[in-house]
Order: sequence, then C-alpha cells, then structure tokens
Amino acid sequence: MRAYWSVFSARFRTLLQYRAAAMAGVATQLFWGLIRMMIFAAFYASSDAPQPMTYPEVVTYVWLGQGMLLLVMFGADPEVGGMIRSGTVAYELARPLDLYRLWYCRALAARTAPTLLRMAPVFLIAGLFFGLQAPASFTCAGLWLLATAAAVLLGAALATVLTISLFWTIAGEGITRLVSGSIFILSGMIVPLPLFPDWLQPVLTFLPFRGMADTPFRIYLGHIPPTDAVWAVAHQLAWAAGLVLVGRVLLARGLRRLVVQGG
Repeated sequence: MRAYWSVFSARFRTLLQYRAAAMAGVATQLFWGLIRMMIFAAFYASSDAPQPMTYPEVVTYVWLGQGMLLLVMFGADPEVGGMIRSGTVAYELARPLDLYRLWYCRALAARTAPTLLRMAPVFLIAGLFFGLQAPASFTCAGLWLLATAAAVLLGAALATVLTISLFWTIAGEGITRLVSGSIFILSGMIVPLPLFPDWLQPVLTFLPFRGMADTPFRIYLGHIPPTDAVWAVAHQLAWAAGLVLVGRVLLARGLRRLVVQGG
C-alpha cells in the first residue's frame, strides 16, 4: 500500500500548488452563491406552499455546495487521456502496480486537494457574512465528516470509471459533459433534492449521485437525523463499492482491446 500512498501524496502535493487558481475559484463561487441565494429568496417570497426545507436551511445547503463544489466536478483524468492518445499509457501498464488502484489514487487526490484549498475560505466568508449556519449538533458535525469522506470515495470511483471510458472514447468530451450535467442536477448542487417533486424522490434516493452532495449536506443540517445517517453513509459506500467493481470490469475489457502505436 505504500506505493499507492506515494502516488496519492505526490498528486495531492502537486495540486496544492495551484493556490492562485484556488483563490480565483473562491471569488467565483462566492459570486454564484450570492446569485443562488437571491434566486431562492425570490422563490420562498413568492410561494405560500409549505416547503420541506426552510430558507435558512437552503442558504446553508447552497454554501456547503459552493465550498465543496469540486467534489462534484467530474471529468476523465486529462493526463491519462493524453497518455492514451499518445501511446505513453504503455508506461502505466509497465509499472509493477495495479492500474485501477493507481488511477483511483489519482482520482482521490484530484477530489480532495482542490476542495480543501477552496472550502475553508468559502465557509469562513459565508459563515461570517452570508448566512452559513453551524452544524445542527456535534453529532451531526461528526457524521457530516464521515459522509463527506464517503462522498470522496464515491466520487473517485465514478471519476475512475470516466477515465477508463477513454479506452473507447479517446477524447472523452461527450461523456464528460453528459455525466457532469446529470450529476449536478441529481446530486442537489443545482436545486436541493428535497425540493424536487414527491414522485421523483424514490429515484433520487436510490441513485448514487445524492451521496456526492445531498447526503452530507442534509446530515450537516440535521435534515437527515443521526439515526438515519448511518444508513445514508452505507448507501454511499455501497455505491462506491459497486462503481469500483464496474471500473475493474471495464478496465479489464479495455486493456484487452487496447492498441498502442499499432502494436
């Protein structure tokens, strides 16, 4: 396991160097967070119907989403894509490492390092000036951290599947745009999932995407009580394990059809 930790650590440290980009991202996310607050303020002001979440809960949900946005930003690993197109992926195959674990560790670093750079400034500013509430309780805070860790594992598993798909799509632009848009909607990053129609709730509850944003956010708010949070985290981990299995199957098939430089 030391080799895989070294891969993760090296990738993590590399991504931590992009501090100027992170600060620019913080400004962008604060801007869009304020825009979304105004949209939901108009919605709540114009609606007399009872809503499953209060406006202050939605504001906190929005800022959690802005702080943790990069957990849900998906795409195939561009460096792996370049290696597949150039044929240098052969060097990856020659390493005395499990290829899936290697790419999964890279995906873990890509989910965590950029998020950590942006999350603290966004949370600090939003908490001081824009209505971000503290966790509902110390228990909810601990369970939120657990659910966030599970969301990282789930997101890395899905990102690795997208990377493996490059064996078939080469560029990966089409599937990245399709999957990213779907995840943004179905994870709750656009509209909190409790605000979706009742008939759609069973589908949203079953799909894995809620585990990337909605589950940790609602645990933070206490909207998912601690007694149910364990099952919500189990849902995240079950989908993560399933996507790991899918990724390994796809990788085995992709390697069987891989042609490098005509050989």
